[in-house]
Amino acid sequence: MALQTLFSYINNYVSLTSEEEQLIAEHVTVRKYLKGQFIVQQGDICQYSSFIIKGCSKMYFVDALGQEHIIILAVEGWWVSDIASFINQKPADFNIQCLEDTELVQFHYNTIENLYDAIPKLDKFFRKILERGLAASQQRIVRNFSMTAKERYLYFKNTYPEIETRIPQYLVASYLGITKEFLSKIKRQLAYER
Repeated sequence: MALQTLFSYINNYVSLTSEEEQLIAEHVTVRKYLKGQFIVQQGDICQYSSFIIKGCSKMYFVDALGQEHIIILAVEGWWVSDIASFINQKPADFNIQCLEDTELVQFHYNTIENLYDAIPKLDKFFRKILERGLAASQQRIVRNFSMTAKERYLYFKNTYPEIETRIPQYLVASYLGITKEFLSKIKRQLAYER
C-alpha cells in the first residue's frame, strides 16, 4: 500500500516500469513514527528524504531564546527533509517532528545515488520535486514580506484547509510568524466581517 502510493506519486512526473518499481522497493524503507517522535533533530545529520504516506509533521528550528519557528507543515503526499543536511551530510538546522502517527517511505542518503545511476529518470523526478519545493519557499518568503498577517492567514486557510483542522492553532500561528493571541484576534475580525 505505502509503496503503491509512492509509485503513483512518482508516476505523475516520470513513468516507472515494474522492474524500476521493484528496484526502488528494494532500496527504500517504510517506517512508522508515533505522534511526537522526531524524524530528524536539530544538530543530527539528516539521513533520509521522506515521503509522507499518512500523517502530519512540522519542520522547525528553535532560536537562541528557545522560541520555536515553524518552517513547514507537511501532510500526505508531501516530502519532508532537512534538505541542506541531507545533501551535504552536515548537522541539521531543523527538527522534523510528527504531529500525528505518521507513515513514511524513506530514501537513505547512502543508497539514493545508486538509484539515480540505476534509474536515471528518478534523478529527473527528484530534481522536479526540489524545483517545486524551492519555488514554494520563495513564494512563501514573498508572501511573508508583502502580505499582512490577516492576508497570510487567509492564504493558508484557503490553500491548506485540511492542515488547519488537524493541528493546534498555536502551530498555525507559529507557521504564520504571529502569536496565537494575534491569530485569535484575526479570526474574531473575520467572524465579525461575515
